[in-house]
Amino acid sequence: MQHDEMIGKVQALAQLPSRGPAERATWAVLATLGERLPSGLADHMAAQLPPELAASVREATGSSAVGPSSPAAERFGLATFAGRIAARAGTDEDAAVREAAAVLEVLDAALAPELMDNVAGALPADIRELLPSGRASDETG
Repeated sequence: MQHDEMIGKVQALAQLPSRGPAERATWAVLATLGERLPSGLADHMAAQLPPELAASVREATGSSAVGPSSPAAERFGLATFAGRIAARAGTDEDAAVREAAAVLEVLDAALAPELMDNVAGALPADIRELLPSGRASDETG
């Protein structure tokens, strides 16, 4: 999926007024995911994203062409996840949760199913609840 298509889908799903807020929301969610996921997994995710979006994941993990700088993921739940997204996107936490759900739904369609399975498996249950309903319930058993 191309950059413009992803941003357009996030805008529609999150019911955002324009592409600017959708771009900020997408960047904020991807950067926060980059902090939460193990760096190898985050790098695999970034490799399947358009370059403009992959950069936000790589910046969060500290990855570069030389390689990842930190293999460990930060461990935090939904409250911290939403707080970081809100701070990055310049919105409140309720909007951040809604926007995160939209971005995760677009990622679910854009990334390889096996990769999304791994992403879902690396997230705690409270964040995993933001995934599309089929994937969220697949991972909670």
